[in-house]
Amino acid sequence: MIFFSLALIVGAVFLIFNISLEKEKKLNEKKPIQKKEETQYSIPIPIEAGKTLSIIMKDAGISGDIVQSIIDSSKNIYDFSTIKAGKTLYFTYDKKTNDFIRLMYPVNDDEELYVSKDVATTTPHIWIAERKKIPYEIKLKTYSGKIEESLYVDGLKLGIPEGTIIEFADIFEYAVDYAYDIRVGDAFSFVVEERYRDGKFVMLGRIFGGKFINAGKTYEAYYFAENEDNKGYFDEKGNSIQKLFLRAPVAFKYISSGFTTGRRYVKEFNVSTGHRAIDYAAAHGTPIRSVGDGTVVFAGWSKVGYGYLTSVHHNSTYQTNYAHQSKIIVKKGQRVTQGQVIGYVGSTGFSTGPHLHYEMLKNGVKINPLKEVLPPGKPIKEENKERYSTETEKYKKILE
Repeated sequence: MIFFSLALIVGAVFLIFNISLEKEKKLNEKKPIQKKEETQYSIPIPIEAGKTLSIIMKDAGISGDIVQSIIDSSKNIYDFSTIKAGKTLYFTYDKKTNDFIRLMYPVNDDEELYVSKDVATTTPHIWIAERKKIPYEIKLKTYSGKIEESLYVDGLKLGIPEGTIIEFADIFEYAVDYAYDIRVGDAFSFVVEERYRDGKFVMLGRIFGGKFINAGKTYEAYYFAENEDNKGYFDEKGNSIQKLFLRAPVAFKYISSGFTTGRRYVKEFNVSTGHRAIDYAAAHGTPIRSVGDGTVVFAGWSKVGYGYLTSVHHNSTYQTNYAHQSKIIVKKGQRVTQGQVIGYVGSTGFSTGPHLHYEMLKNGVKINPLKEVLPPGKPIKEENKERYSTETEKYKKILE
């Protein structure tokens, strides 16, 4: 009997407790959600061609004193004379007073520039400029495929953005000539960051690691920042992917529509006997780039059939020649850097159509640049290779 009475009491208490919880839940459901009151509002203003920051801000009703203060406070942080047409400036105002309180400009895909009114002082027109990293949420995405037409076309079929295809190609351009080395059946794969902001996909970012299988040979590359002076892509052993010379003087994006159909070696003019030159079939006006750092030792009209010719002396061993150009944009004695545009494809001299005739000389003798084994760039130091291995291990596993 006593046990039965205790059970009734416990049951009653439990019932009352549940009723109280239900009442509290219903009361909470009826309460309006308290939203955080917005104290500011922003207005996006597109940058039109020919307009400076001063003009844009004055058109927006900002006083000349404020404009000058913003420019002065930012001069050591960012040069506003370099703002680009097509991008957007964001003007932020106080909701109560309508006072202008902040300017934001997206410097690039990684950083934004904020110039804000200093609220810590009563002195008018004091502004503080700072560059801030964009707080992306990062996810990883993997792409992989095989070459049927070209890296460019097959990449687009997989839904890879054009810019990312070109970035991937640029990573391996020291090892692969996309005009002549690519074969049907070659395979590629890479891990790239997906950038999200406020839960929304923004863009693909850096490629963290990739593989390219060309004619049965596998090339690997992983991004690593050893220090400020040595960061970029390295192979599985920690050797820099970058080499003394680019594999080709014509960038991937200009030969990406398919396999090059032009002759590899020219015989008609007796300038490539013994595989001593390479022809790149390219449209008239295609940019030509120097394959390495060096000094221009000749830039002008050739008397022996090369048409407009540029010769670059790289070091005591190597020199490269670029013939049949439509236009030369460097001068004799000028220093050029690897990848710098030095002229444009044409059909001058003894030429049957637009193309670049490219030669490499080693110790004064013409050689086949496709077969020359070139030393890699600066490798990762031994004491940092363990860190490199740790940081890149997850990308290696994904690609496997």
